[in-house]
Amino acid sequence: MDKAQLVFVPTPGMGHLISAVELAKLLLSRDYRLSITVLIIDIPLLNSKLHNYLESLQDSSFVLSNRLRFIELPKDDPELSNFHSFFERQKPSVKEVVLKLTQAESNADSPRLVGFVLDMFCTPMMDLADEFGIPSYIFFASGAAFLELMLYVQKIHDDENFNPIEFKDSHTELIVPSLVNPFPTRILPSPILNKERFGQLLVLARKFRQAKGIIVNTFLELESSAIESFKVPPLYHVGPILEVKSDGTNTHPEIMQWRDDQPAGSVVFLCFGSMGSFSKDQLKEIAYALENSGHRFLWSIRRPPPPDKIASPTDYEDPREVLPEGFLERTVAVGKVIGWAPQVAVLAHPAIGGFVSHCGWNSVLESLWFGVPIATWPMYAEQQFNAFEMVVELGLAVEIDMGYRKESGLIVNSDKIERAIRNLMENSDEKRKKVTEMREKSKTALIDGGSSFISLGDFIKDAMEG
Repeated sequence: MDKAQLVFVPTPGMGHLISAVELAKLLLSRDYRLSITVLIIDIPLLNSKLHNYLESLQDSSFVLSNRLRFIELPKDDPELSNFHSFFERQKPSVKEVVLKLTQAESNADSPRLVGFVLDMFCTPMMDLADEFGIPSYIFFASGAAFLELMLYVQKIHDDENFNPIEFKDSHTELIVPSLVNPFPTRILPSPILNKERFGQLLVLARKFRQAKGIIVNTFLELESSAIESFKVPPLYHVGPILEVKSDGTNTHPEIMQWRDDQPAGSVVFLCFGSMGSFSKDQLKEIAYALENSGHRFLWSIRRPPPPDKIASPTDYEDPREVLPEGFLERTVAVGKVIGWAPQVAVLAHPAIGGFVSHCGWNSVLESLWFGVPIATWPMYAEQQFNAFEMVVELGLAVEIDMGYRKESGLIVNSDKIERAIRNLMENSDEKRKKVTEMREKSKTALIDGGSSFISLGDFIKDAMEG
């Protein structure tokens, strides 16, 4: 049988890149005929993290056998508010690489190029795929329900001139095909409520409809309503796609030792993603809530970047500068404040009984994989929608504030946070049972005969047949 090759183009963000590489490894483990070339777009914001991550992959059997290759494109400094123009600029570099791959096909041992797998933001590359006469597949790193929300608001905008910005402060509800419950317009994700970014989202959704298929990081048992309501193009639910092998012991021994010393199910873990940070005033409210709740806690806090700079948050040299006076001393027996957190290693430990999260989709899937219930505190991107899905649609989480937006500058008070933590840690037996059941379903989905295993096979068959 012919060997085949896919070209992956991920968005330059660690969450997107890691998910794409894990998908590539999953595909390679399923079919020995496949090889995959991942095109890496290096930007200053990612530089050190990116190269450390790529270095960690060099001992992989797929890399050693040359079935998984990484090609770095020329460096670029993007305007992160407009991915479309950024990826338009990458097209000449991508075209040059793909030309070399297609020219190599004349060699009898070279695999045939059968398609592009493009991150959800990389739709300008679909034009190149058309040039080369190969299909494009979208890899959607978020959930199926949010994918369908994007397509739904694009359709009603184009057909009925729907403008979501008009409804941002109203009590209007949308009947979204992927949801059982009506969705409040006031908690539409921030990109949909921003005129410029909504325009970009419309462009993405229209291009999604032109793809040969959409690969989604989800599984049937989690999002059955959304998956079963999806029409065209074909949807391949292949998740959960996660990197869950890191134990953090070598890189963060102090955190791991503290974690190991805590009773089972006793710790609430607070972590808000690689870009998550709060103001000094908000951190104080969280601190009061934790202290008053009396629960053990492991809390990751990060310093926000300067307002005029696009950068990742950094660790505080001394968190005392932003926490209430004496807080660390008063809570030393029950809590630990840290900087960057090895999230997977923490969630994997039986001491963790609850997770206060920004509801990034990777974090949602990780929490379910390890059976840890969430208290939702969305901040940006599609996280408000994810919070609604987890709390209202699926009953797998408790709410802190589903409508919170980082850019609003509003402060969630300590009483509200404390109530949610108590609800999460003391009154969530039914949710905890459902999360435990979903943990088992997430693992079953990936094994031979599972829903995601079957769907991944469908994608491979479709891609190989051209």
